[in-house]
Amino acid sequence: MPSAIDTHLIAIRHGETEWNSQGRFQGHLNSVLNAAGLAQAEALGEYLARERFDLLLSSDLGRALQTASAVAMRTGHEIVVEPRLRERRMGVFQGLTPDEVQARYPDEYARFRSHDPDYVIPEGESVRQLFERSVACFTALATRHAGLTLAAVTHGGVLAMLYRHARAMPLEAPRRTTGLETRGPPVISQISLRPTFG
Repeated sequence: MPSAIDTHLIAIRHGETEWNSQGRFQGHLNSVLNAAGLAQAEALGEYLARERFDLLLSSDLGRALQTASAVAMRTGHEIVVEPRLRERRMGVFQGLTPDEVQARYPDEYARFRSHDPDYVIPEGESVRQLFERSVACFTALATRHAGLTLAAVTHGGVLAMLYRHARAMPLEAPRRTTGLETRGPPVISQISLRPTFG
């Protein structure tokens, strides 16, 4: 049962983008929400208009801000931009499909597919770096906003790290085994955080 100091988190994945529908790695690059993503963001805004929460946070990447803006239009919240909620930096893979990456960077793609959490994509970051950044962010939010309810619009990779941390799952486990689908429409997960979350 949550205690008085718990911070309640509504964790949300952004709506679908053009690059999502094409299967492209986005990372820190941006692709706008497509028609399905815009409809998802609108539905998300309608849903959250019926929920009570104190603060609306968003990654600083455009697709998350676009989703958060649809929520803010419905709820009246100001958006607090939090850069640590960004997706994993995918370096030289950004903007490419898996087939294109495999053709251009076969060795790097093989390392990426090996699920080595310490492999750093050239010009990108490792799963462990994403994990540490994500956990540090949510720990800081739990401390700074103890007792409040936060809605945070973020990305599939960040949600997967939050899930792994909450379930004490090893970083080496393939992403598909997390039990959390992070590549389709917006995912809404609710969790209680404590300042000792990390």
